[in-house]
Amino acid sequence: MPGSAEALAGKLALDDLAPEGRRVLLRADLNLPVQEGAVTDTTRLTAMLPTLRALLDAGATAVVMSHRGRPKGERLQEFSMAPIAEAMRAALGHDVALLADCVGDEVEAAVGALGPGEVALLENLRYHPGETANDAEFARRLAGLADLYVDDAFGVAHRAHASIAGVPLLVEAAAAGRLLELEVQMLSRCLDDPAKPFVLVVGGAKVSDKLDALANLMPLVDRLIIGGAMANTVLTCQGIGMGSSRIEEGSIELAADLLERAARQGVEVLLPDDFVVAADLGDAASATVVSSVPATAMALDIGPQSAERFASAIAEAQTVLWNGPMGVFEIEELAAGTRRVGVAIAEVTGRGGISIVGGGDTVAAVAAAGLSGSMSHVSTGGGAALDLLSGTVLPGIAALTDRAS
Repeated sequence: MPGSAEALAGKLALDDLAPEGRRVLLRADLNLPVQEGAVTDTTRLTAMLPTLRALLDAGATAVVMSHRGRPKGERLQEFSMAPIAEAMRAALGHDVALLADCVGDEVEAAVGALGPGEVALLENLRYHPGETANDAEFARRLAGLADLYVDDAFGVAHRAHASIAGVPLLVEAAAAGRLLELEVQMLSRCLDDPAKPFVLVVGGAKVSDKLDALANLMPLVDRLIIGGAMANTVLTCQGIGMGSSRIEEGSIELAADLLERAARQGVEVLLPDDFVVAADLGDAASATVVSSVPATAMALDIGPQSAERFASAIAEAQTVLWNGPMGVFEIEELAAGTRRVGVAIAEVTGRGGISIVGGGDTVAAVAAAGLSGSMSHVSTGGGAALDLLSGTVLPGIAALTDRAS
């Protein structure tokens, strides 16, 4: 079965469209963090601007749609797109009309009144249960707002939702946006003859979430570095006591299978052998470094010895893929391991290697350390990136219009 990169090559791209004088539905991922009514991180917004600007420069009318949060089909003000509209206006330097809903007669009238070069942002798609259910009638109402469709929402391209998998089948033509193309191109560098040595760095909480991607990548990887709570589960399967650390109990056998798979493929696996521990997260200020985790303590970061060992292994890489932090990086006393790994990966980039970072927590950790600009690519997708790396075709790609053969 072809993967997402091969599938995307057979689909329409933005430059294949003739959007002048047409209305274009642009599916973006504008699920941005908001505090006190203001957007605090515009990374995903900035990433989709090249596609939006290309449509406006070509004389299209742009109707942007996105979800925000999980209102579960209810119209909750805390999940309104209003702060997103304000951030869009500032980033674009252009007026953005926020519509009161995403479907309905009033929305259709408002969109119909827009002229070339104008932008409207629909209200939260997930105010309607039909979005996540991929309801045919909801998809039909959305599709009726425009002539053409562009998907630039890589972060949710793995979701078979109405705006992603339903609408593209109901418009004149549906194409991939610049960001979607870039994400697939960069992540596929890890699958398509990656420069060697190839080091895969994984962390975070769950072995189960990453297992398919790890299995698909294993024949290509030279070294696998495991940190974070994921390492707790792997170490547990080796019979090493991890005290009261977070462990994915249902995945201990999966962790053993992962190690066996790595051994069969000749992949060197590096696990932490010292840890930053505390009684709990609330006791982080008194965290200490240990070589074995006491029964009453939790491992909350890799220790300095492990961090340096990981950094040395990364230093030899030509390709590095990183998904998952090494610890609870949001707390300063527990951030050193993640930061050290991040610096080592950034140095690979500086030497001309390829560094790709994916996963929401990892992206946040890289940003917090000021390293985002030092990576070859920082992905806007977490689950979507893992699904792509597992070799599957994302629903958001499968639904786009095929190129004429």
